Amino acid sequence: MNKYNTDLDKCQANHQALTPIRFLKRSADVFPDRTAVIYKDRSYTWSEYSDRCHQLARALMGAGVGRGDTVAIMAANIPAMLEAHFGVPMSGAVLNCINIRLDSSAIAFMLRHGEAKAFLVDQEFSDVAKSAVEEAGLDILVIDIADKHLESGGSIGTIEYEEFIKQAPQDVAIRYPEDEWDAIALNYTSGTTGNPKGVVYHHRGAYLNAIGQVINADLIGEKPVYLWTLPLFHCNGWCFAWGLAAVGGTHICLRKAAADEIYQAIEKYNITHFCCAPTVLSFLIDGKPSNWRIPDHPIKVVCAGASPPVSVLREINQMGFSVIHVYGMTEQHGINTLCESQESWVDLDPIERVAKLGRQGVRTVVTDEMMVCTPGTYDPIARDGVSIGEVLFRGNLAMKGYLKNPEATKEAFTDGWYHTGDLATVHEDGYIEIKDRIKDIIISGGENVSSLELEDVIYSHSSVAGVAVVAVPDDKWGEVPCAIVELKPEYTDALSEQDMIRFCRERLPGFKTPKHIIFETLSRTATGKLQKFKLRNHAAETVKNK
Repeated sequence: MNKYNTDLDKCQANHQALTPIRFLKRSADVFPDRTAVIYKDRSYTWSEYSDRCHQLARALMGAGVGRGDTVAIMAANIPAMLEAHFGVPMSGAVLNCINIRLDSSAIAFMLRHGEAKAFLVDQEFSDVAKSAVEEAGLDILVIDIADKHLESGGSIGTIEYEEFIKQAPQDVAIRYPEDEWDAIALNYTSGTTGNPKGVVYHHRGAYLNAIGQVINADLIGEKPVYLWTLPLFHCNGWCFAWGLAAVGGTHICLRKAAADEIYQAIEKYNITHFCCAPTVLSFLIDGKPSNWRIPDHPIKVVCAGASPPVSVLREINQMGFSVIHVYGMTEQHGINTLCESQESWVDLDPIERVAKLGRQGVRTVVTDEMMVCTPGTYDPIARDGVSIGEVLFRGNLAMKGYLKNPEATKEAFTDGWYHTGDLATVHEDGYIEIKDRIKDIIISGGENVSSLELEDVIYSHSSVAGVAVVAVPDDKWGEVPCAIVELKPEYTDALSEQDMIRFCRERLPGFKTPKHIIFETLSRTATGKLQKFKLRNHAAETVKNK
């Protein structure tokens, strides 16, 4: 028997389940009077914010929400959305943040699939939420989140949010996880084919990635002031909703990530950090105020998605923003790698240095293992910057799995690795650079767009004989969908590009709609297969020469 396992057992004194809930209590204790949340004319200290989160937890428990129940929320980056990130887990329930850009059918599927017990709805999205609830056919508690700053938006619930938390019972103890493997959040992917998959997060992973973000974004030191340009429905704000609580930072809420509002917030609140997709960097360059002054200390920006163009990175850095490029996915609690800057890069030619900064980089301090291997094998590829392999991860950041989908979970975790489906090269210094996606997922403005889903929609048009959807570069969104459409002979020249785009827009959310249509005969192999790698190059060249 091992002497270090004899009479040295776990007990309450030496072992507690890891959970980001603990961060809230610490900041309320350590920084009770420091501002935690600001939204327009409202603000809360950490003590007040903690009280509101506890009220929400007790109100949900008072309404019958129990351990393992799902509580959905559809809201912009407003205080109630931040409060849900602690209040829902403290009730023992699982938080399901719903993408505000989805249509009612997709939302209804998520409500049914996750078996939502309660649904918090920002009144900006009341119309689509109402349709979704009706379509879902669930007996569900709907809570309205009112906002006096909204010009429109009706009531669809049985009670308003502020009234709901006011009626919370005071004699109910909050629920910490019984095990750190307990679920904390449910996040739906955009789906590669058919319905989206429900990714289940655990308290352990949320805790670790929150700590990871503190390190990744350098939140330690002077009090960080964080601007919510990243949607909180994206992997729970890449776990920054919890990470800011670990350091007692200040959340600046923002309904819309428009350039003018970002610059106003920077000036008013002395913003130190924010996260975004590459498209926001382009917004900031195009919308730079005439009186813009480079800040005394660079504003740190954590950016994920398709690599920003070198010209964008160079210009945004010159404006006083320090960009940290990261990479991850929903199934891994958000962030797995970052482009860790090296001292030796300082003396490089500016263009060469910026090109290095645009890579997806190396694993974060809380990412246990990463490998890029030849697809179908576990042989690491050469560090030559040319060979291409699939990116694999394993460790504590991996999801529990896909809700009610054991086959997909088993496939994702084949042979003890999480298979990303992303293809990358590995440079001599060990930094990875994403080159493609095995399943041709298009990442447009940080959103996943399935080429297959879009192809199915276009195929439903009576004039279409064949279609292939590929990504083409875009200065604003990083990349956008482009559809190469082969029309039936009788419809040649009868359909315009705008006609087809309008057809898709009526059936899909805006971010999934193709931005370019090319009408031509599809080139196939002798066996009738499409070669998308050739089509991508062809489409990019065609769009460029429009």
